[in-house]
Amino acid sequence: MLTYVLAVMIAALTGVAEAKLVTKTVEYRQGNTVLEGYLVYDDAVTGQRPGILVVHEWTGLGKYARNRAAQLASLGYVAFAADIYGKGIRPNSPAEAGKEAGKYLSDRKLLRLRAIAGLEELLKQPQVDPPRVAAIGYCFGGTTVLELARSGAELYGVVSFHGGLSSEKPSDGKNIRAKVLVLHGAEDPHVPPQQVSAFHEEMRNGGVDWYMVSYGGAVHSFTNPDSGNDPARG
Repeated sequence: MLTYVLAVMIAALTGVAEAKLVTKTVEYRQGNTVLEGYLVYDDAVTGQRPGILVVHEWTGLGKYARNRAAQLASLGYVAFAADIYGKGIRPNSPAEAGKEAGKYLSDRKLLRLRAIAGLEELLKQPQVDPPRVAAIGYCFGGTTVLELARSGAELYGVVSFHGGLSSEKPSDGKNIRAKVLVLHGAEDPHVPPQQVSAFHEEMRNGGVDWYMVSYGGAVHSFTNPDSGNDPARG
């Protein structure tokens, strides 16, 4: 599904030779905060190619987001897994993750600034073709890329995987330039029907080019096999 989604949203790639993935830890900043992202690309691909910003779940930039970035790089993209929380801030429990994510969910301006910083770092990479850049995110990251789109960022598209859909200012939907794809678990306890309906209205009122898929029986974090399928836990 991921391959299909991105193929639809981004222009066709140039030919890919034998894969040789290059991985780099990249230190960058947003204001005075030091962030530490993860860059991956295939050194066998020549010329500029599409870039994808990957935003992590509420546990911070870790193995899951890095693996997703590597998968995208193996398909020929330049992938940059952004760091929203800051260098070394990696929650170790649901309580810690909820507290850290809450700082940004309650301050959408800061959340957007952190996402924009990641996008700017991706665009600095010489392998990236700026008109062909998209952003994807998982859970907290899904919320983040939607906020990035609401900021008016120049993106070809954004994909939210089981992300929150709420907006502090629904009128910001009119700022969205990117195509928007939302992949949602119909049984996700963290995204109630009222939130889904409000999101639909925001997209329609904003004149956004958007598409949403609700998977019956799917709960929160449905792309992560380690998350289980208990609706009570999400």
